[in-house]
Parts: sequence; C-alpha cells; structure tokens
Amino acid sequence: MPNSFGHLFRITTWGESHGGSVGVIIDGCPPNLPLDETDIQPELDRRKPGQSHITTPRKESDTAKIYSGTFQGKTLGTPICIMVMNEDARSQDYQEMASKFRPSHADYCYQKKFGIRNWQGGGRSSARETIGRVAAGAIAKKLLRLYYGVEILACVSQVHHICAPVDPEKMTFEQIESTPIRCPNPEIAQDMIEHIREIRSQGDSVGGIITCIAKGVPCGWGEPVFDKLEADLAKAMMSLPAARGFEVGTGFDAIRYTGSQHNDVYRNDNGKIITPTNRSGGIQGGISNGMPILFRVAFKPTATIMMEQETIDLEGHNTTLKGRGRHDPCVLPRAVPIVEAMTALTLIDHALRQKTNLPSAPL
Repeated sequence: MPNSFGHLFRITTWGESHGGSVGVIIDGCPPNLPLDETDIQPELDRRKPGQSHITTPRKESDTAKIYSGTFQGKTLGTPICIMVMNEDARSQDYQEMASKFRPSHADYCYQKKFGIRNWQGGGRSSARETIGRVAAGAIAKKLLRLYYGVEILACVSQVHHICAPVDPEKMTFEQIESTPIRCPNPEIAQDMIEHIREIRSQGDSVGGIITCIAKGVPCGWGEPVFDKLEADLAKAMMSLPAARGFEVGTGFDAIRYTGSQHNDVYRNDNGKIITPTNRSGGIQGGISNGMPILFRVAFKPTATIMMEQETIDLEGHNTTLKGRGRHDPCVLPRAVPIVEAMTALTLIDHALRQKTNLPSAPL
C-alpha cells in the first residue's frame, strides 16, 4: 500500500484513526531551516476536530512532536519524523462496522482488495491520516515563504447551494479565519453556518467547494508532459478524503469561451512579464507562468450520516446500518488547511526540481 507523496521533497504518512498515534516522515527537506513545533502546531490547530460547533466534537489536542531531523532549532537535511498521539478515540462506537460495510466509505473496497481492514474509525482511510500532510505542509509553507516569497491561501467559497463571491487575490488570512466556516464573506458565511446546523439536526451532511490561490510562484515550476504542475496539483487534491473534483483557472467554464476570448496575452509591464487576464490559472503548458495559481476543489457530503441506510454484511447479506460516532456534517472548514498543505507540498517539490535544471535563457 503506497503511502508516500512527492519526489525530492517526499513525505510518508503513517498511523490509523484509532491507533496509538499518527504522523509523517519528511525526506528531502533542505538543511538549516529554522524549525520547531511552534512552526507546525498552528496549522494542526486549524485542522483538528472540536474547534467549532459545526465540526466533529471529538476532542484531540493534536500536539505535534518532532523526533528527528533537527538540531539546535534547525533542520539537518536528514529525515524529519513528526508524531501526534491519538487521545480521544472511541472504538466502541464502531463495533457494528466490524461486520457491516458503511455506505460510500472505503470499507468494502478495502476488504475486497486486502482481505483485512481496520474498522475502528476507518483506520488508514480516515481523514485523521491528513494530520501528517498538514504537519509536513507547515514545513513546506515555511520554505516557500522564506526562500521564494510564495503565499498560499484557501477558503470555502460554496457550501451545498450557497455560493460566496470571493476575490482570491484580495482575500486575507484574517478574513478567512474570522468565521468557523472559513469563508471570507462574513454575511454569506453566517448563512453557510446556519445551513450546516440545519442539515446536521436532520442527521445529514453537505459538501461544497474550496478555492485556493498561490501568490508569488515564479515562472518555470512544473514539467511539460506527465508531471504538469496542474496535473500534480490535481493528484494532490484528489488524494484527499471526500474530494470529487478539481479545476484550474476557468476550469469547466472554459468551454463557454472562444479561443480569442480565453487566451491570456502577454504584456511587458515596466519590465515585468504579466498576463492582464489569468484564465489559465497561472499555469500554461504544465509550467507556472508567473501569475497567481488559482484552482478549486469540490468535496462531496460527508459519507457518515445519522440515518438508517441499506448495506451488506461480511457474508454479503442485505442489512441496514445507521451512522455512529462523532463526525463532521461538512468537511470543508477543516479541509481548508489540508488543501493549503497539499498545495505547498506540490509546489516545494517542483521548486526543488527546478533547481536541478540549467538556468533559463533571458528574454
């Protein structure tokens, strides 16, 4: 079972939802980066459960501990191990799932593929696995910010049928974090929150869309064929639990344009090469063009709902199952830092890969 992501900046996540701990090994982080747990914990706090009334009530401190790869507050260039203990697992809530498959979860597929599965909280298929991604993403974010001037921001732009007009180039971290739903539009954010509360009271769930921007990415990151930058970003996003769609720039709306309407023309703006429009989302030919990278990720409704549903048991007999345990009625608020983390991991990997290329010719 592959558990690694990246080429030069490579992470391997480990651990199960109801095991003793979860974590990540980061290989390829350059030496001499100032790093300790205070660089990682704020990002984990944004992802952890129990942070608001519209997330799962599971109580976990998600406290990160670095066990290797640093010395005297700096990275060594050796593998970094980060561990987070599981503190509030309630495996008894999943006892019925030992013999029944949860609808729209990985349970049945895992059983058929491996012949064994950890039914306690979903084991490896649980979104708790993303703790390792966020911890590693915090390091990637710091590298991108310090050495390349890259800033990554993501926000919730739609919940179910409620859409929020957002301007990714103008939104700020403070605006995004000002509401539990992480939508920078405060009025619509309140509508989203009230809608999630109503859906939760019915025992149901909803999905939505997260919009992400990466500012300051220079021209030249990404490869022109199989490792196109948008392809790797798509792989990163589609590897997330509940992710169901990815689009960069105008995405599917590109079909509404003609070529002359959609093309991003180049312009020399006082010595800086820009495109006045950014319908490409900052990527052309699989390579960043120096404009902000813009994309959106669609997430399905949380699969665990507190309603009786049809399913089968281990013997293939028809039966029913009602959701148990503590779950998010909408994954979006906690998915925002995860989307940012996977963006950072993808970009830092391509940044390091670009360093292995010969210097480009001046225009």
